[in-house]
Amino acid sequence: QVQLVESGGGLVQPGGSLRLSCAAPGFTFGTEAMRWVRILPDKGAEWVAGITDNGAATLYQDTVRGRFTISRDNAKNYLYLQMTNLKPEDTGMYYCGTGFIGTSLSGSQGTQVTVSA
Repeated sequence: QVQLVESGGGLVQPGGSLRLSCAAPGFTFGTEAMRWVRILPDKGAEWVAGITDNGAATLYQDTVRGRFTISRDNAKNYLYLQMTNLKPEDTGMYYCGTGFIGTSLSGSQGTQVTVSA
């Protein structure tokens, strides 16, 4: 079973930035496309962004395109999500997962992002 550990969430003011990290020890990280998924209050699970196994291609949900950047470091088995110009509607639990697109979760703990003044 894939073990994923998210970190980097927190409380930030609107317009602020956060960088989420996802540690992926113990599996062939470099051969898997990866994604970020979030669970928003009253909206359920929402796919945020995906990246191919070698990082050559990325794709974003419309509401975050231009503000979020997904990246990866295959040498360190880490996935990242740089979030800028955060908005209150970005508030939610963020999870990383395998696969390029989709909303299924692996049972990891996630990391809470709260955007509030």
